[in-house]
Amino acid sequence: MNKSSRIWLVTGLLSAVSTLLLIVGFIYAVYDMTVPASEASKAKPDSGVQMSVTAAPFDITAIGDSLAKGTGDDTGNGFARRTVQLLTKQGKSSKLVNNLGINGLTTKALLPTLDEPGVQYGLKQAGIIILSIGGNDLFAGAQSYQSSGELPTEAEMNAAVKTSGENFKKIVSKLKQINPDAQLVYVGLYNPFADLKDMKEAGDQAVANWNLNVLDTMNQYPGTIVIPTYDLFTSNLDRYLSGDHFHPNGEGYQRIAERIVQSIALN
Repeated sequence: MNKSSRIWLVTGLLSAVSTLLLIVGFIYAVYDMTVPASEASKAKPDSGVQMSVTAAPFDITAIGDSLAKGTGDDTGNGFARRTVQLLTKQGKSSKLVNNLGINGLTTKALLPTLDEPGVQYGLKQAGIIILSIGGNDLFAGAQSYQSSGELPTEAEMNAAVKTSGENFKKIVSKLKQINPDAQLVYVGLYNPFADLKDMKEAGDQAVANWNLNVLDTMNQYPGTIVIPTYDLFTSNLDRYLSGDHFHPNGEGYQRIAERIVQSIALN
């Protein structure tokens, strides 16, 4: 074979290889455009990247009223951040994902906020949801007792137990729909006015009725915890209440946080 023939042979081979590569590339392009990504991924090796985020078991979102926010705590930590601190001391990986507490929030006002995308996102990122609600329903207007001197009547508190109790059922149901895997922790109510003659008996009874209804509602769902606080405060108002005679102080929030952590450990 002369030199000229060899050149033409090499040229022909290169041309054939180029044509084959073009055909293969064309077939791949057509496949990529016509086969859905979900189906194509089945044929590919696992990349090891998780597409969905699973909430860490001890990451916390707090939601509800001013107690969830931590009002009355001079450090600003409240029971939510104090719970994170206690869990961390125990060697658990925990962080406060979000604090959605709002001063003055009632059960009626909380319900529509649970439909907000931002609120739902914060709840879905939590392994533990801590809920505080109901105090403003039972003791309507009493948050400003120090300045106004106004307190609810026995009839008003009894009515609130019934009407707001129905709202509470809807709240719990909604929270379990949003994040069924999270532990739902409810902080029970106490009577901040147990040291006032006119509010001792009536307030204690309203709080007891509310907490019993809460237990009944929460027991209908798995992964729920009710934290009792009545016994903490009833004989220790001077020690655990802040100066507004309504919210816990730092020490009061610390005791609540300790009970939350103890209850989580038992579940």
